[in-house]
Amino acid sequence: MALEGSLSDFGLADILQLIYFQRKTGVLTLEGGMEKVRLFFIEGNICSAESKRRLDDSRLGKVLVKKGLITETDLQAGLEEQRKTHTKLGNALMRMKLVEKEVLAEILGSQITETVIQLFGWKQGTYEFAAQGISQDRDFPFTLDTQHLLMDGLRLVDEWSVIKEKLSLDTVFARTGADGGALKEEEAEIYRYVDGDNDVSTIIDLSGNDNFQVSKTLIALLDGGFIEAAERVPVAAAVAETPPRKASPFMAYLPIAAIALSVVVSLGSMAARHQNIFKEFRVAGSIEDLRNRIEMYRFEHAAYPQSLELFSAGKDPWGRAFVYRVSATGFSLFSAGPDGKEGTADDIY
Repeated sequence: MALEGSLSDFGLADILQLIYFQRKTGVLTLEGGMEKVRLFFIEGNICSAESKRRLDDSRLGKVLVKKGLITETDLQAGLEEQRKTHTKLGNALMRMKLVEKEVLAEILGSQITETVIQLFGWKQGTYEFAAQGISQDRDFPFTLDTQHLLMDGLRLVDEWSVIKEKLSLDTVFARTGADGGALKEEEAEIYRYVDGDNDVSTIIDLSGNDNFQVSKTLIALLDGGFIEAAERVPVAAAVAETPPRKASPFMAYLPIAAIALSVVVSLGSMAARHQNIFKEFRVAGSIEDLRNRIEMYRFEHAAYPQSLELFSAGKDPWGRAFVYRVSATGFSLFSAGPDGKEGTADDIY
């Protein structure tokens, strides 16, 4: 019997668990709206993910440069090698001995996880699993434990319930003067970006680390008495002067919350209660996709586009256009949220 149907009848969490427990090998294709995603499985575990709207190679290069693992010159050389050999960027960088396998595995795992958990916000769409042979990359064999992804999502939901009460995208922290000599390496890395001026979004950009991990580390520093909340940057100034923003910690991890919700909804009737959550999640996914395409445009044309017309950006779930502005230091992109007013607490970056 073929595994296919509507996501409104059979949730993604159930589909993934079925593939995992039956140790299936093949391709799961999901389509919803203008998006199409393919997940590749080997014996129940995910080995790759493809999305026609996500620029994973572009994101990989940006993460490697931001983490200081390669230089811009290295990235350009890797992209040139990629064009010549028609291989993946990661493979090209690895063959040039610019990046280790372990580093690529960590980043690839994060990218696949990010792609997969975004799918949990799809309320409508179709799925089809085709059992077929999948060959692993000889240079870089990789699989991601499907069950671990689901369980990790449930754990992150609980942790986020604490984090979201203590910080947001524009929260600014200052050092308290406590001795930071005994901080762990990952805490010290984030601590050095706390200066009473950088907000959470800027710290995430500077660190190049995962949004959730940075937020979690900041809470640990706050609870440990090493930092304290300072005055927030005025919204108007933030829009005009800050560099490009990543999605806020809250919005970046609503997809993970959707994992838990998809399970609970199957046991009860909670869909109406969480309607706005899924709307906000879809906005976050759309904004991230637009950011990727804007950055790729800048890479190709050495300048940011002056409008979103090139990308057929459409409107947010409340029927309003996304707010996009280009400045001397970068660009700002967000939705005015349910209330339609810029500069309010429900703005979605």
